[in-house]
Amino acid sequence: MNLELPSYLAGVATQSADRLEVFNPWDGSRVGSVARITRSQLDEVIASHLAPHGPLTRYERATILNRTHDLLNGRREELARIITREAGLCLKETRYEVGRACDVFSFAAMEALRDDGQTFSCDISPTGKARKIFTHREPLSLVAAITPFNHPLNQVAHKLAPAIAAGAPIILKPSEKTPLTAARLAEVLYEAGLPGWMLSVVHGSLEEITTPLIQDERVELVTFTGSASVGKKIAATAGYKKLCLELGGHSPMIILEDADLDLAAKLACEGSFRNSGQRCTAVRRLLVHEKVIQEFTDRFVKLAATYVHGDPAEESTVVGTVIDEPAAIALEGAVLEAVGKGAAVLLGGSRQGAQMAPTILENVPRSAYLATNECFGPLAPIFPVKDLDDALEFSNATAYGLSSAIVTNSMDAVIKTVKTLKVGTVNVNEIPGYRLELSPFGGVKDSGLGIKEGVIEAMKFMTTVKTFSLPW
Repeated sequence: MNLELPSYLAGVATQSADRLEVFNPWDGSRVGSVARITRSQLDEVIASHLAPHGPLTRYERATILNRTHDLLNGRREELARIITREAGLCLKETRYEVGRACDVFSFAAMEALRDDGQTFSCDISPTGKARKIFTHREPLSLVAAITPFNHPLNQVAHKLAPAIAAGAPIILKPSEKTPLTAARLAEVLYEAGLPGWMLSVVHGSLEEITTPLIQDERVELVTFTGSASVGKKIAATAGYKKLCLELGGHSPMIILEDADLDLAAKLACEGSFRNSGQRCTAVRRLLVHEKVIQEFTDRFVKLAATYVHGDPAEESTVVGTVIDEPAAIALEGAVLEAVGKGAAVLLGGSRQGAQMAPTILENVPRSAYLATNECFGPLAPIFPVKDLDDALEFSNATAYGLSSAIVTNSMDAVIKTVKTLKVGTVNVNEIPGYRLELSPFGGVKDSGLGIKEGVIEAMKFMTTVKTFSLPW
């Protein structure tokens, strides 16, 4: 399967000799290409969205979203294999991702039908009048969305589905490393009945397309998922407009002395190695009570050894590649730096091309690079902690504040953890990244500005509230 996909100009394919080539991280084979657009074409795209159009009704929006769900559900294998080929993720992960994206469109369809207004009677105050105040939400005129490579379908779905549900036109700029999945999803949306003026997918350079799109005053919201460094640059250059920044993470998993250690080992594997460790919510630090650290480590290493890594297209593979060889080299460097400071590799540690083996390290000093910096891959450093207070202090000792987890049977420990951690999410006896596609999601500090994603919260941010009152 070789994909030659166009960019989209308000639903019409553009012609351009300049194409973005996509290669398989596993074997370097060419997967396909998409067309880049020019700066002048970007202006045409923006103008086409702002031209007068009759708005879609709630019913029409919900119908399109439900059709999209059904089309995606019927093409799970096709989409899963596109993701595997361009991102290097194993089929187990990419099939799961298509299922999650189906949920996004299903939930968005439900929310499109939900009344979003409020009413207030004015006679509740001694100075009130015989009136009622009403509110309703109106869609923004234009949204710009920029998405990352690690979830090339689901992250895109989390931008597009809420925009469609809210009735807000959107221009999508997907990662240049994984553009094929986004382009295929756009085709599915058009097939489901979405008019071209509601969605464009564009590809091009930072200077020619991304920065002008971010800075354009006609864009009312920039929603971005990616690294903290890029997010901060967007915040500094976007100008006077709404920003939704879902950035990096350095999620701790705290394992206390009363924890179910079999459960802890399973969660550690799933949290550290799923999606090749390329999740902003992946476990980046295992903070294990010193009384159970040896027993936990033994179980963790034994279970992790069963996580087969290799060709992402093989059914037995559990951990595929990371996005490219430079990313794998950076991970290898972080492991070597930790070893140089006294850490020991208990499993993995090897790299071949873009393949980084699932890696477990012990005796990792808290001064090591991977102790405080996001290393986007299947690395699992173990740190001993004296007690819960020590674990909480170390958990908060990074610039990030996205997700976290604690494994314990103590409700007191859970409550203290929820109250103390400076993060957007705390999961109990579960991986840090657990959520529903409907639930609020986002972080604080360098993980984001506190704005939440998830279908409901994204729809709120893609609209404005209008208030009006009437005699009553």
